[in-house]
Amino acid sequence: MLPTLAIAAALVCATVLIHYEILRRASWAIPRLRLRRQIRVVAVIGAVLVAHLVEITLYALAYWAMHDHAGLGRLEGALTGGFADFLYFSLTSYTTLGVGDLYPTGPMRLLSGIEALNGLVLIGWSASYTYLAMEEFWADRTW
Repeated sequence: MLPTLAIAAALVCATVLIHYEILRRASWAIPRLRLRRQIRVVAVIGAVLVAHLVEITLYALAYWAMHDHAGLGRLEGALTGGFADFLYFSLTSYTTLGVGDLYPTGPMRLLSGIEALNGLVLIGWSASYTYLAMEEFWADRTW
């Protein structure tokens, strides 16, 4: 269980830093673009989606590495046999959708719960960032 907690802590730190950096860079770059207001909003949403997809992929890589390795658990269920299984499972865990056709066993269960909590926090952060960005764009009447 300790290795799983260490992996989870590393992933939480990494995803928070990734999220911060992508949103920071988007906050700097998007206002400098000479684009219509609607396109700026699309750019904000695009940056947020890229951040989430990178984070989901990072968790998927961890599941893939843990799968059947050193007693860290495995992914069970309707597996097709490729990395897409781990990506799909990570996506459903991160978003707390939890379809149930794939499920973790062993210590990997702990990681999927932490991913759901981490995803919830980062999605909330994205909603706040999007609101603030849109408020700024709507206040800027110069373009």
